[in-house]
Amino acid sequence: MKKLFSLFKNKKFTRTIGIIFVLLILLSSYVYFQKTTERVFIDNSLVQAPVLTISPSSAGKVQEIDVKEGQAVQTGDTLAVVGSETLRADTDGLIISASDLTGSVVNQQTQLIQMIRPVNLRVAGTIDENKGLKDIRVGQTVSFTVDALPGNTYWGYIDEISPSALAPAFSFSTSSERATQQFTVYAKFDSSLYPLIKNGMSVKMIVYTSTK
Repeated sequence: MKKLFSLFKNKKFTRTIGIIFVLLILLSSYVYFQKTTERVFIDNSLVQAPVLTISPSSAGKVQEIDVKEGQAVQTGDTLAVVGSETLRADTDGLIISASDLTGSVVNQQTQLIQMIRPVNLRVAGTIDENKGLKDIRVGQTVSFTVDALPGNTYWGYIDEISPSALAPAFSFSTSSERATQQFTVYAKFDSSLYPLIKNGMSVKMIVYTSTK
């Protein structure tokens, strides 16, 4: 104990310890800087898939609706009957909306049924144009967490970047400062590896900009 105390009384030893401590702080700061500058955080994200809308080819009376929300269907399954027309699924999918219009007269513009293909699920994130959008490229690695599935991290890659900004809400402003535009970034993942991830779940996404 006396030896240890005498070491700390030694100015040369104390100076060396101080230098090592400062170097460790600098190294930690550099590592943190590198990690944060090579990542883009997109908290406003959502799991979604392109929606397929089912409508009759001509006007007619809805005889029956054969599916309900949340039901899985396969190619060729009957979805509804309108007049003499039987509407069938063109692909395997999941019903996300089925209007109960049995007995009503509908036309080609009526969206009777909406469905998605789970294999097309991806993360859609909204990002401000000045928050790292310029560093994001198709093919970059992405990790994301799902609010409904805490404690798990999932992986994918940037699949698409919207070519134009989201339409802003119309508003009057006396400020000369231009509004910040927002863009949508899409990340694809293998839905077969993550069966618990559902359409519409809230997500936080990280894009690793040094991966491509």
